[in-house]
Amino acid sequence: MLIDSHVNLHAPQFDEDRAEVIARARAAGIALMVNISDKVSGFDAVRAVAEAPDIWCTVGTHPHEAKENPDLSAQTLVELATDPKVVGIGETGLDFHYDLSPRDIQARVFRAHVAAARETGLPLVVHTREADEVMAEILEEEYAAGPFRMLMHCYTSGADLARRAAALGAWFSVSGIATFKAAQDVRDVIAQMPAERIIVETDCPYLAPVPQRGRRNEPAYLPHVLAKLAEIRGWTLAQAEANTEDAFFALFDKIPRP
Repeated sequence: MLIDSHVNLHAPQFDEDRAEVIARARAAGIALMVNISDKVSGFDAVRAVAEAPDIWCTVGTHPHEAKENPDLSAQTLVELATDPKVVGIGETGLDFHYDLSPRDIQARVFRAHVAAARETGLPLVVHTREADEVMAEILEEEYAAGPFRMLMHCYTSGADLARRAAALGAWFSVSGIATFKAAQDVRDVIAQMPAERIIVETDCPYLAPVPQRGRRNEPAYLPHVLAKLAEIRGWTLAQAEANTEDAFFALFDKIPRP
């Protein structure tokens, strides 16, 4: 079973042909997709896509958008997460590359998401960019206060953060970046990730994998990501598919396994 663990199908890039994109995904063998919330204020649009039986969703606010609701409470997230199609908390985290929200607000909103993940038992979908040390410190501090499950989504950060997150039981998702010629450092980290906790994603409409790089990404391109993961890990395609499927359902355990 091919599963795209991170799509943004509510994005405006799909407004003209969303139904066709979803149809192409199914034709390519994508059996399940998780539509990711980028801001709580836009949750209704995220949830609308998840009306389809093979699409689920999350609830949360991306660090870029943290400034729109700096006092976002864990309870707000918990209440929205009672929706039966919500299977995760996030995408949330720290992005010190763009700094589109002040760093202290990013951290405050991130901690609210951690609290919601802890209370609901749903996995936390973590975005991190150029914030390795601060991210590791927050994860370790929060985990010591009470365990929670986490997914380091589209992982492109350093080996030290990967090691520290893995020690907390984190899952990792591999994206089209793994196929980029200049991303050998990312491939080196993927080679060391815990084998039973790796899943795959497109992060569409962003980060289209080679040979589709430069185009709008979509879930139908996921097989290119899976093939690169298999190559990096020395797995057959069948092994990569089985391993990532098992890892996905172990993490997103609110989704019934067919």
